[in-house]
Formats: sequence, structure tokens, C-alpha cells
Amino acid sequence: MRSENIYLIGLMGAGKTTIGRQLAKALKLPFYDSDKAIEEATGVNIPTIFEFEGEEGFRDREQKMIKQLTQMQGIVLATGGGAILREENRRLLKENGFVVYLKCSVGRILERTRKDTSRPLLRTDNPRARLESLYAEREPLYLACADFKVDTGVMQSKAVVNRILEHYRTLNSEKE
Repeated sequence: MRSENIYLIGLMGAGKTTIGRQLAKALKLPFYDSDKAIEEATGVNIPTIFEFEGEEGFRDREQKMIKQLTQMQGIVLATGGGAILREENRRLLKENGFVVYLKCSVGRILERTRKDTSRPLLRTDNPRARLESLYAEREPLYLACADFKVDTGVMQSKAVVNRILEHYRTLNSEKE
């Protein structure tokens, strides 16, 4: 079944980890966060990888991790916000699971991330402009990759989880 795995994509701060944990719990599936998996594999945090290897070095590590994680069966995966930048990652996600785009407005993301110092791409004098530029660049890729889209900026996480589960279960019952 193509949609046994659920993969969450979207900008940083859209709620991928929060929603992912709740989805995994509801489905009794293991939860993975690709950024956390990279940190565990390297023994250093993402900002350190960015500092020493740059964004390109991080994206190489991310691609390897996405490849590894998409080979697993029956998981919920929260990807990094930029995982969809590489065509290979988009292909792996689409071929191996049900891809959910967690859409969220730049304003809401700014509220959620304003005290978070662990996001290298927001270490800038103008985080709003940076987020708007990331959104403009990535939105078409998120939409092209996603099987389902839900706005996390206007709903509580529990409601988002219920919407995803409803759609996921409908899809799976149609396949049987």
C-alpha cells in the first residue's frame, strides 16, 4: 500500500513535529523527525552542521537521511522544511508514502519561532523577509509533492491531526 507511511512537509514552525508525534500516537506508529535523526547520526546539532558544512553540506546529509527513512515501513516522518528542495527527496517521499503539506502563514510561523535560536535560516536581521522568501521559493514544491494539504495556522493541532487521519483512512479504505 503506497500510503502506509505518512510524511509531513512544510516550512519550519508549521507544526510538523507536533502534528507528527500526535499522528504517530493515534496510529500507533513510530515517529521520526529527519532533523533529529541527522543530529543523532552526526552527534552535533543542525546549526553546527550549517556552520561547518554550509547549507549544501546539510542538504547532502538530509538527502541521505530521507533515503534511509523512506525505506522504512509504517512510520510517521516530519521532514525538515527544506527537504523538498531536492528532486530526489520529493521523488522518495511521493513514491513511499502519503505526503501531507502543513501550510502555515508567515505571520503565524514568526510567532511560533521568534524565541527559537536553533533555526539557522532565521538567524538574520529580518526573519520575516527571510520566511517570505523561503515561502515563495518552496510553496510550489510543497504543493507539487503533497497528496493532501491542511492549514495549521488556523486550527488547533488536534483538529489538524483529525483532518489528516480522516483523509488518510478514507484513502486506505478505498484501496482495500
